[in-house]
Amino acid sequence: MMDDNPLPLPPSPPPDIAQVTLAELWASLRAGISDFQTAPLFGLAFSLFYVLAGVVLWWIGAGTFLWTLAFALGFPLVAPFAAVGLYEVSRRIEAGEPLAWSDVLGVIWNERTRQLPWVGVILALIFLFWSFFAHMTFAMFFGPSALMNMESEWALFLTPTGMAMLAVQVVVGAGVAFLTFGLTAVSLPLLVDKEFDFVTAMLVSLDTVARNKIVMGVWAVIVAFCLFVAMLPAFLGLFIALPVLGHATWHIYRRALYHPV
Repeated sequence: MMDDNPLPLPPSPPPDIAQVTLAELWASLRAGISDFQTAPLFGLAFSLFYVLAGVVLWWIGAGTFLWTLAFALGFPLVAPFAAVGLYEVSRRIEAGEPLAWSDVLGVIWNERTRQLPWVGVILALIFLFWSFFAHMTFAMFFGPSALMNMESEWALFLTPTGMAMLAVQVVVGAGVAFLTFGLTAVSLPLLVDKEFDFVTAMLVSLDTVARNKIVMGVWAVIVAFCLFVAMLPAFLGLFIALPVLGHATWHIYRRALYHPV
């Protein structure tokens, strides 16, 4: 049931960070596949949100500054709530609890009064920074007037100046992407599972990634590769990739953090 006024819970004690092995990473990925096979309708339903957003972005051409701002503000604020459903489904499968739509949706609904919305705000700020940086570097390399003809001047990117600009954006973009990954790698399932403030959860996530650099680096590459490949066939591959990766994230979280009883 959806509780409009959930009672506040006491803060959870700080977790202990474990050393995650590559074998555990593969086990988490297999567990994600198993969870999706166990409850496919949940995964497909929650993925529909991302697929529709991707199709809309492609259809309207989100490369323009106005649309980039609009979606940068809106999408990250709502997107984490779809992931909550996947984490809750994995938690219930792991605990042997029944899977009922009313219960899972109730958990998502209750997150609006907890710390997860603040993570959406942080993600929105990061996306806004990236949008501003991308447009700023384009203007710096080609001049402000080129921003008005981006759709008709794609050949500019193949020039030496264009290649130099792309190199700068790739380097900065990779840093922004990995920072975002570090901030959210385990913080989202942690906020769903336990009572933490969002700042502490993100710091725990960064510490977890720092202590498991190789394994979490491999995981980041897997996530990026799977999402890139899944977007190629008109975003339809996201119906499989997103739920599997979401469920697997829950299992990585469970292996990476030990919680005192």
